[in-house]
Amino acid sequence: MTYNILVVDDEKNIREGLGKVLELDGYKVLLACDGKEAVQILNRGDMDLVITDLKMPNLSGEEVLQKATTMSPNLPVIILTGHGTIENAVQAMKNGAYDYLTKPVNMDRLSLLVQRALSTRELMLQHRAMQEELQKRHQFSNIIGKSESMKKIFEVVQQVAPSRATILITGDSGVGKEMIADALHYNSPRRDKPLIKVHCAALTETLLESEIFGHERGSFTGAVARKRGRFELAHLGTIFLDEIGEISQNVQIKLLRVLEDKTFERVGGEETIEVDVRVIAATNRELKSAIENGEFREDLYYRLNVVNIHIPPLREHKEDIPLLMAAFVKEFSEENGKSIEAIEPKARTILYDYSWPGNARELRNCIESAVVMSKSNIITVDDLPPHINTESDQEFVRISTGSTLATIEREVIRATLARQNGNKTRAAEVLAIGRKTLHRKLQEYGL
Repeated sequence: MTYNILVVDDEKNIREGLGKVLELDGYKVLLACDGKEAVQILNRGDMDLVITDLKMPNLSGEEVLQKATTMSPNLPVIILTGHGTIENAVQAMKNGAYDYLTKPVNMDRLSLLVQRALSTRELMLQHRAMQEELQKRHQFSNIIGKSESMKKIFEVVQQVAPSRATILITGDSGVGKEMIADALHYNSPRRDKPLIKVHCAALTETLLESEIFGHERGSFTGAVARKRGRFELAHLGTIFLDEIGEISQNVQIKLLRVLEDKTFERVGGEETIEVDVRVIAATNRELKSAIENGEFREDLYYRLNVVNIHIPPLREHKEDIPLLMAAFVKEFSEENGKSIEAIEPKARTILYDYSWPGNARELRNCIESAVVMSKSNIITVDDLPPHINTESDQEFVRISTGSTLATIEREVIRATLARQNGNKTRAAEVLAIGRKTLHRKLQEYGL
């Protein structure tokens, strides 16, 4: 990659000398004789670094710095200055300059400084791109689902994301609770601050308390130094406490205090630490039952459950399965350098009929396996994991208790049509209805 560097100096010899040295280092150099010409060049864009003198006619180096950082906040500016204006150069650094060099310029020092400045810019651009990608990835439109239950979840997430309210996300393992937590954070005013995640079930009580609140040196065996906890690291941002139902009574008490007055002490410490953190918790447990059994504090439950977002199991919104399959096929085809174009009808039927006890996570893993195992551009039944085939060989349709008659009819029609490999005439015969009636039902249910 060739970097573009703008050199600004009203002294021709210095300007052209610097340009030649930088060109020998492999950079593309543009020259400006004063600040006014420099701004004209900056307006064209595509500059990676500016090297400018401080004292110049028309526009000064300070004004060039201001224009450059306003146009492109990540654009590094190196100031050139005489010994008599070093204080001005230091002030320029406070105003956003990357560094300064005194005249006469040490060329070795200049080459090193240019390399560092460009590396810093590259890292900043990569970080910004990653942040933009994260925000793009967690936009509401990227949470897959068209079912009524998922649409309602999207509406709630969109409404509560900008607030400071504590959120409790409930649902079975694998339904996508962490994805909803991501969406809540990256669509909130805290999106540019940390999102810190803690898997509460993965740590013992002592380790979890230390992980969340931090500890002082010597507070327990192995505590060889002070450690900041996740709440401190999440200051001004969001903390996501996954599997909150697994924490001990002792940790529950301390967590309740943080929720009530935003303060806590590190393990073994006396200093009271105050934080501004938005809390999002998730659990696959029925916390009301845990309260009745004395395993979870009722006051903590109500503090966490200011807004509840319940994500249903995949078997209860099967109409989202085709969308999820398409998204996962695309993701893993690109990841594995394959050109998977489709899933054959029989394989699609098997995937649709499967009960998915592991929910969307299990479906995702299944599609990843199928993409990897596929020997052509079509995923077939043979590419699916064996246990998926075994369950789906049974001739039945799963209907959840409380389903409407319309839902039951839609599922029966869909399953029957799939079993007949899309043959509408045979499907109508099996269902004992006319072919026109079947067509009307297919349109009505969007099948």
